[in-house]
Amino acid sequence: MAGHEFFEPADRKRPVADPTAADPLAADESRTPCDPAFRHGVVVGFDGSTSSERALAYAIGMAQRAGSGLIIVHVANRLPTTVWAGCEPPVFVDVPDHRTEVLGLELACSDYLSEVPWILVERGGDICHELEEVGKEYEADAIVVGSTHGIAGRIFGSVAGRLAKRARRPVVVIP
Repeated sequence: MAGHEFFEPADRKRPVADPTAADPLAADESRTPCDPAFRHGVVVGFDGSTSSERALAYAIGMAQRAGSGLIIVHVANRLPTTVWAGCEPPVFVDVPDHRTEVLGLELACSDYLSEVPWILVERGGDICHELEEVGKEYEADAIVVGSTHGIAGRIFGSVAGRLAKRARRPVVVIP
């Protein structure tokens, strides 16, 4: 099989910098290093939608031309606990999202990913933040996302627009 995949639990713990430490960024060094085969790869946000499929197709071509790996990121849904508990302030919890497993199987069976090494990473939380974090961890050369065409994107702001404003690496938005 040409593709590789691994899943990270959506509720994984992130290291917190020790405020008493001489180097507050030392906690980041304790992270498990990413696979060096995918360092300087192309990160693409993928949820199975039509726009994310177009973004994936573009990212595949980009990774092939650069001779690098493809890091496919699926961000699981988060829901406020106030839906169930009625408490204030809202606290967000990760809801089990089996969609990542389904997407992984679909990707593993696809022919178009056979030309490029790839991995599937699952995260939970804010889509923009998680895509940028994966890009940072893998020192990605670019992040590719699809554009939002729905009314929710117009009201709340699209993921692509928010990511382009805050990212520290090039963001390619595919219509």
